[in-house]
Amino acid sequence: MPVVSTVNVELGERSYPIVIGNGLVGGEFDLAAYIPGADCLVVTNQTVAPLYLDGLKRNLAGKAIAILTLPDGESYKSLETASSIIDKLIDRGAGRDTTVVALGGGVVGDVAGFAAASYMRGVAFVQVPTTLLAQVDSSVGGKTGVNHAEGKNLIGAFHQPRIVLIDIDTLSTLPDRELRAGLAEVIKYGAIADVGFLEWLEVNLDALLSKDAAALTHAIRRSCELKAQVVAADERESSRRAILNFGHTFGHAIERCQGYGDWLHGEAVAAGMIMAAELSGLDAGRDAHGGRAEPPRRRRARALARAGRSGRLAGRAA
Repeated sequence: MPVVSTVNVELGERSYPIVIGNGLVGGEFDLAAYIPGADCLVVTNQTVAPLYLDGLKRNLAGKAIAILTLPDGESYKSLETASSIIDKLIDRGAGRDTTVVALGGGVVGDVAGFAAASYMRGVAFVQVPTTLLAQVDSSVGGKTGVNHAEGKNLIGAFHQPRIVLIDIDTLSTLPDRELRAGLAEVIKYGAIADVGFLEWLEVNLDALLSKDAAALTHAIRRSCELKAQVVAADERESSRRAILNFGHTFGHAIERCQGYGDWLHGEAVAAGMIMAAELSGLDAGRDAHGGRAEPPRRRRARALARAGRSGRLAGRAA
């Protein structure tokens, strides 16, 4: 049996579990138990479907399953794509008891969640993220949406999932560039909320980059714990939740100016965190022996350069 751990997002009657483990997709985990009605629509993309769709169908045994496979890429995080999901629901005569299941990375989760929030003023939604960035960030917290020509995520809704199912094994097929981009979001949590976790990341970065299962499991769980705490305290981003946007102001500007998809989101956020730290200028200090401490900004930049190195970030983080 796979080893499974659970992090709960505490939001009263809208609380839900984040289930983390190995061998979950295609294994014995009963995802159908989180589907309130008899049918569901699985939204995935052309990259993920051949790898994990058949396995997910086994997790949904007993449900009537429809499939919508989208093209892959940030450029498809659009109103047109959201409309195509709604069209599929309408064509099937889906009622308010249907569930939209997102199988894929952040784009699939965001656009499928937005369609679920919009259809009949909101139907149930399940997240099965298959990229590191989606597992630690976009699948948790209920932010859904699409991009607009004038800015990233300008159109969207808060719509919490019924469950987030994270199978660490899906990262075995994740390209190295995508893994490094996801690690930038992991590092963000250490930078904003847990210096001990940031120090652990510096020590264990090579293990993470080599996809060591134990290291990935710890990093994902701790990231989810930290995000769940923030979301529980400020679901609609009226105050504290804004801390999760560290690096995103610059990062979104990079994505917008370069064209969505040229930079991966995590790459842009990594650069954005370095830029935000440089701008703050609030990192001078001394160590326990009275000597000048290495600025945390420099430590973060070094970690980001290793985690997000893709040619784009190498020069910026040096």
